[in-house]
Amino acid sequence: MKNYYNRAQFLTSASQPKQFPEHTGMEVAFAGRSNAGKSSALNTLCQNKNLARTSKTPGRTQLINFFNLDEQRCLVDLPGYGYAKVPEKMRKDWQQLMETYLGSRENLSGVIIIMDIRHPLKDYDMQMIEWCNYFKIPVHVLLTKADKLKRGPATQTLHKVKNTIKDQGFEVSVQIFSSLNKQGLNDLQLILNGWFNLET
Repeated sequence: MKNYYNRAQFLTSASQPKQFPEHTGMEVAFAGRSNAGKSSALNTLCQNKNLARTSKTPGRTQLINFFNLDEQRCLVDLPGYGYAKVPEKMRKDWQQLMETYLGSRENLSGVIIIMDIRHPLKDYDMQMIEWCNYFKIPVHVLLTKADKLKRGPATQTLHKVKNTIKDQGFEVSVQIFSSLNKQGLNDLQLILNGWFNLET
């Protein structure tokens, strides 16, 4: 089961709800601010550096990308959000697309929200948590780029994020993660295994 996620294969992209694939199995979506390390986290999880595109220009990708794991399970890469240079219309289109996706995918088992450990809990991050809570979708937060901080500050940020989310009344699990050195990869896999009903 350790290498289960390296079987991920691109299925399709969608820029509007009518393009969402008919998928009766379970889905787990990855969401995060532009440049927070979402694509790198997906690529590390799936042991494929070319699976999700990483861009030097944040906010460039505005598609929902679906990746098959098997006939019953699928990973979903949601568009990066919160980038200041994105036009207002694009921001509104993103918001509508996200609300429609989160509210309409009955097979959505959970959402992984990616946050740069140096800049966590921005407005759009909290908005995603609120949306997921409203639609009763489990959330797990990845504090990425942990290799950029020493262990002490990283642990302090972890506790601060956990407490802040709890104080807001949300039940959300949080962990430290680094795509560079694969810190926290096993913990992420355990969360996904649980959501996908996989034996560990």
